[in-house]
Amino acid sequence: MKSLKKAQLIDLDNIVRIDEEIIGNKSRWEYIRKATEDGRCIVANDKNLIIGFLIFDTHFFDCSFISLIIVRPTERRKGYATSLIEYFINISPTKKIFSSTNKSNQRMQEVFNANGFTQSGFIENLDEGDPEIIYFKSK
Repeated sequence: MKSLKKAQLIDLDNIVRIDEEIIGNKSRWEYIRKATEDGRCIVANDKNLIIGFLIFDTHFFDCSFISLIIVRPTERRKGYATSLIEYFINISPTKKIFSSTNKSNQRMQEVFNANGFTQSGFIENLDEGDPEIIYFKSK
């Protein structure tokens, strides 16, 4: 059974393992720990196993910004990213919600489009030759 909740520090190792599976290292351990400690990390569970997570903040022009959504590769295309986004929209401390993804990340663009986000601009020069697309949704 799928459940969503704010992550606890006891979840940290499992969250970092998912992140490491995607990026190949534990370089975001401190970032994930701080987000978890601050109540800015949401996890999706299925049968008591963490399947994915979402991290947000409110430092983007005083608006909510989803900075990271990660779902285990074996569990993708099963609605976990959508569930995480929907949960976050319901608890978002601001009416305006932003996020972003690289132009090369077609799957994430599909997730944003399917969840009612619209493109709100581009940022060049973050990843060479792969602009960042900014997405927006109002609560």
